[in-house]
Amino acid sequence: MSKTVEEKERVVIRFAGDSGDGMQLTGDRFTSATAVLGNDLATLPDFPAEIRAPAGTVHGVSAFQIQFGSSDITTPGDHADVLVAMNPAALKADLDKVIKGGTLIINEDAFTPRNIEKAGFASDPTGDGTLEAYRVFKVPMTSITVRATEGVGIGKKESERAKNMFALGLLSWMYGRPPEVTLNWLERKFGGKQEIFDANVAAFKAGYNFGETTELFAHSYLVKAAPADPGTYRNIAGATALSWGLVAASARSGLPLFYASYPITPASELLHELSRHKNFGVLTLQAEDEIAAANMALGASFAGHLAVTGTSGPGMDLKAETLGLAAIMELPMIIVDVQRGGPSTGLPTKTEQSDLLLAMFGRHGESPLPIVAASSPADCFDTAIEAARIAVTYRSPVILLSDTFLSNSSEPWMIPDPDSLPTIEPRFATAPSNGGAFMPYERDEKLARPWASPGTPGLVHRIGGLEREDRTGNISYDPLNHERMTELRAAKVAGIAKDIPPLAIDDPDGDADLLILAWGSSLGTVRAASRRVRADGRKVATAHLRHLNPFPSNTGDVVKSYRKVLIPEMNSGQLAMLIRARFLVDAISFTKVQGIPIFADDLDQEVLRVLDHE
Repeated sequence: MSKTVEEKERVVIRFAGDSGDGMQLTGDRFTSATAVLGNDLATLPDFPAEIRAPAGTVHGVSAFQIQFGSSDITTPGDHADVLVAMNPAALKADLDKVIKGGTLIINEDAFTPRNIEKAGFASDPTGDGTLEAYRVFKVPMTSITVRATEGVGIGKKESERAKNMFALGLLSWMYGRPPEVTLNWLERKFGGKQEIFDANVAAFKAGYNFGETTELFAHSYLVKAAPADPGTYRNIAGATALSWGLVAASARSGLPLFYASYPITPASELLHELSRHKNFGVLTLQAEDEIAAANMALGASFAGHLAVTGTSGPGMDLKAETLGLAAIMELPMIIVDVQRGGPSTGLPTKTEQSDLLLAMFGRHGESPLPIVAASSPADCFDTAIEAARIAVTYRSPVILLSDTFLSNSSEPWMIPDPDSLPTIEPRFATAPSNGGAFMPYERDEKLARPWASPGTPGLVHRIGGLEREDRTGNISYDPLNHERMTELRAAKVAGIAKDIPPLAIDDPDGDADLLILAWGSSLGTVRAASRRVRADGRKVATAHLRHLNPFPSNTGDVVKSYRKVLIPEMNSGQLAMLIRARFLVDAISFTKVQGIPIFADDLDQEVLRVLDHE
């Protein structure tokens, strides 16, 4: 039959099924093909914390959402235009995430009475009117996959597992994704396992051909490439970008990279990725616990390495004592916190921005530390380099805040010229001239103390957690000395404000009444919401913080120059609290603590409410 092609500017697709249905893989492969076509994109992997939730239940549903388009894409989308539901549980869990009038592509083979009951439906939703507000396409994915894989030498169970490739093939046809991208990947992945390779290829081609030949789908869709600056691009996830940023910082500083961590969701991917880069001299160590990992990293810093430890919220609690030790020893070190829903075990696979106050104040004594936060998956690369620059330059541990959304999601990233990256100069201490005594706490113009590589003649000094005497580094219990050292350490951190860019303001007309001030992964949402508000003729300014301690030096002037300041956060208002306390500005807090990103729709409506409220 003749089929038409409909052009779209942007599309949001959500793949959902059991944890064992391969939805993350399906979404990842669709994303790779989308990146090859040059669409701009943003993704949101959404998977359960349960390792083996009962099959067919809502608790075990795993989903992957992608928004792609021919223009700038800043979020994975508030609601899906298309939901691919591999079973009733996926439909039950994610139907509310689809826009009214959206498309549902359902694996009708999975809608058996038993599966419908396990999902919590009272009756078959495909026939009882539940889906009246949607365009529904029922496709026998499992049975077609089994028929397509007959004769390749695998059993029925293994054949059924390939149904995700059928779904990928079908959606690849619908949205013009190049099949060669997936077929080439299957060759690399399963080329040595002929039967598995043949089954997946057969399932993918069956899905692609089904879309092309069936009368069920009258047309496919065209989403043109998005404009982009010239360069070489790749799709990159936040965890990968952050890991590569650390490797780049190692290369630009000449310091060997040492990474120690204990497995914890969602930070474990950093260890996995960094362990692949021994060719760059990266040393990785899986420690026996969080405290050991932090201590090992601090020891590596003393030994002259670019030392990093990574974790999530519960691990930050455990590392607090070592961070205090690193602060008083004044050694460079990076602590990556991939934030997740808390407290305690909380929501291990869901996102949150709830560790800002922990990073700011979560240590005993007066022990301020520099804090930086990444704002997008690609920005994780640059933020990692900035964290390393501050740590090495100022001889201080630095906390780098990422989150689950940033770590797992992906976007196009233009690969930078390595020579364009900042140079980081360690400036190790050298032996004192004229036979003088080494002063391990004598400071430079930035108040940074010397970094003395162990074994260097003449640089022997005492280390540990007891208070040091100014300049000499001897143990001191003198009250005035303790006060002076406390003030010096705080002044060093505060002085970083002179060495970072001012807070940039996006205020096209220069006369907006409202400033949206944000940090971390809410950047995309703020950009999307402000774009919508401006399209309606309303005026709004935006600013985004990468440096959270210290704030950029002009932050106070910026927030005081607007009549209203709105701060959206995935917490209960932590940045808002800091801005109010520091600058005495009555900032308006807009919060969401649900384990999912703030929707642009929600922020858009809040912005309009604030603008209209006198």
